[in-house]
Amino acid sequence: MDLEQIKRLIDLLLESQITEIEVEEEGTRIRVSRQASVQQVVAAAPGAPAPGFAPMSITPAPGVEESPFQLIKAPMVGTFYRAPSPDAVPYVKIGDEVHPETVVCILEAMKIMNELKAGVSGVVRNILVENGEAVEYGQPLFEIEPR
Repeated sequence: MDLEQIKRLIDLLLESQITEIEVEEEGTRIRVSRQASVQQVVAAAPGAPAPGFAPMSITPAPGVEESPFQLIKAPMVGTFYRAPSPDAVPYVKIGDEVHPETVVCILEAMKIMNELKAGVSGVVRNILVENGEAVEYGQPLFEIEPR
């Protein structure tokens, strides 16, 4: 593992709510960790997601027209999955009512499955990304009409 790969691991850790990353490659094991007050992430097999993350709060930029919807944004870089497995029913679809503890999707980062909870109450009005799509930190994923 070279220095550039280690820097990418550190960047992933800093850009997400993950508190620890451990990678083994060619007999070399690297562990990067930090102390934080976020939920601990545990490795999970596909179909058995890890504990969820609360979505990021949003604040509209000055001069930008405010949307009637609340956005659920990606709290980390990863791959977006609408369901716990390829043959499973999606967690939510357009028109579904959600509550703060409702799981809306999975974000996979470094083979770790992370459930994302709505964090708000309302109705799903739009799903802004496709299943299996890579997402960036802060990228809007869902539009929720508040109740």
